[in-house]
Amino acid sequence: MSLFDWFADRRKGQFVGKVSQENDESDGLWCKCSECTQVVYRKDLIANASVCSNCGHHNRIDSQERISLIADLGSFQVLDKNLTPTDPLGFKDRRTYADRLRESQASTGLNDGVVTGICQIENMPLALAVMDFRFMGGSMGSVVGEKITRLVEKATKDGFPLLIVCASGGARMQEGMLSLMQMAKISGALERHREAELLYMPLLTHPTTGGVTASFAMLGDLILAEPKALIGFAGRRVIEQTLREKLPENFQTAEYLQEHGFVDTIVPRTKLRETLAKLMRLHGSNPSKAKRK
Repeated sequence: MSLFDWFADRRKGQFVGKVSQENDESDGLWCKCSECTQVVYRKDLIANASVCSNCGHHNRIDSQERISLIADLGSFQVLDKNLTPTDPLGFKDRRTYADRLRESQASTGLNDGVVTGICQIENMPLALAVMDFRFMGGSMGSVVGEKITRLVEKATKDGFPLLIVCASGGARMQEGMLSLMQMAKISGALERHREAELLYMPLLTHPTTGGVTASFAMLGDLILAEPKALIGFAGRRVIEQTLREKLPENFQTAEYLQEHGFVDTIVPRTKLRETLAKLMRLHGSNPSKAKRK
């Protein structure tokens, strides 16, 4: 096979030799969709918001990528960046909690599993929290809960709509009850935001589970989800063993939850920004308010 033919086959998406899997950086130019196995040019995938152009599979993205897709360029102002978790219980399983924190901080460049701040979408103000699954599975500990609560309180004080992008395995077991209490703390702040007649939209991405689902992920005025996202509280096997019956194949998917009334709309990532802008305008967001602030 000539070099020309090799590149021609690559452009057609044919598999030639070793191609990296999803999130595998061993091949910097090409990757293979984990759903349809289509080989795609990595830059094309990123340009399409990391959504496979062949099958529509939504690859996982980090918090910075998510912010760049949502916020007006240069408008995001991070809040509470220096809040850092501690190890109040001295927790240890196979490794210490302190070691796990240091490892996640080193690999992600984040202090904990959520980034919060104020941004604009088409010049309209928005309070934005983005959970990052890379940091201990997006688990919710004391710092995650505190940062989200502070953001909700600022949104309430300043009269801003709120978006929380959920991506989490649930409450962080290494912090015990200190983690679980964040569910109530955030929910209380959201109730005060609701009483101020302000818009709150959670976006449920893959996966959204456990205590996050049992609290702020399901308290929105409009609950959005990405296609085929896994959304639930307990795991599928636990539910089947408890109920002693087989669950539908698409159980706990965004599509199943929409069909049963738990999700209002499913929004492809490539349409998210324009959808958010439309919803904010419909609910009275004012571009001039962002300028005054």
